[in-house]
Amino acid sequence: MLTLISNEAIERESDGGARSDTERDRDLLDAYSAAVTDVVERVTPAVVHLEVAIPAPPRRGRARQREGRPPTSSGSGFVFAPDGFVLTNSHVVERATRIWATTADGSRCHAELVGADPDTDLAVVRVDGSGFATAPFGDSSRLRPGQLIIAIGNPLGFESTVTAGIVSALGRTMRAQSGRLIDSVIQTDAALNPGNSGGPLVSSRGEVVGVNTAIIAGAHGICFAVPSSTAQLVIPQLIRDGRVRRAFIGVSGQSVRLSRRRVQVSHLTASSGVLVTEIVERGPADVAGLKVRDVILELGGNVIASVDDLHRVLTQETIAQEKTLSVLRNGQMLGLRVTPGERGQG
Repeated sequence: MLTLISNEAIERESDGGARSDTERDRDLLDAYSAAVTDVVERVTPAVVHLEVAIPAPPRRGRARQREGRPPTSSGSGFVFAPDGFVLTNSHVVERATRIWATTADGSRCHAELVGADPDTDLAVVRVDGSGFATAPFGDSSRLRPGQLIIAIGNPLGFESTVTAGIVSALGRTMRAQSGRLIDSVIQTDAALNPGNSGGPLVSSRGEVVGVNTAIIAGAHGICFAVPSSTAQLVIPQLIRDGRVRRAFIGVSGQSVRLSRRRVQVSHLTASSGVLVTEIVERGPADVAGLKVRDVILELGGNVIASVDDLHRVLTQETIAQEKTLSVLRNGQMLGLRVTPGERGQG
């Protein structure tokens, strides 16, 4: 038996379906808002505004240095330990002669630089006091493109500003002010502005998965954060030593491409290497017998296809450890033995 449905009934059903879609959309938006609000309420108490006194620029000619308050810069940070340890960007506290921190409740106190690592653009400062609210770290390796993230900071001096967006991409590389590449950087479209630097990038679980560090001038929606996995490796070293120990062999060089014939004849695994342009006298490379115009191809069994590869290999673990250095010299393959030293020592 067939049941006939009137046009009026069909319209009522259609209207009901439309209302249902609207309600579902509203539920999704409510859930999104609730997630962001919950994260903000949990993490904002741990976010601090950093004000940094820096040396005045040199005066030219007969102009005299103006008296009064020294020039300042500002940024963000967040407390990660209840005894006042704050993580921020290295460039925020660079050249600091004095640092002040303002907490979410408006309290302003003095802070001391514990350690900084320009190569990852991370720094730790310690704020006077105790019993601070903290922001927990999350696992940045579990992030996926499209995932909701929230940035909290003090852009342009507007304290406790919240922006939300998604993870745009993972595994980016970004060059620090020191010239060294920072690996596995998080790209996000959460709006960042000057002053956001050092603030936390937070997941919907309320966990810090990155440290906001850079924007691309002239671009919209392209911002970067150093992953929490990098921060958690660096923090213990900054607290213990005030810096991150890295190895060096005492060379300057540039990435160069090798001819296809050279790659084939020498059975190379990469089509490029590092051309040595300068050698530090009595440095590890000099002692090992490396010469200007040599092309470095491997170090300790690791392929060196670029200057960045060389930087990545020269970690704390390679300090004082003898390694095989494979080089190309006048068309001939050579194996040298080099013992990396500690950068910045002796």
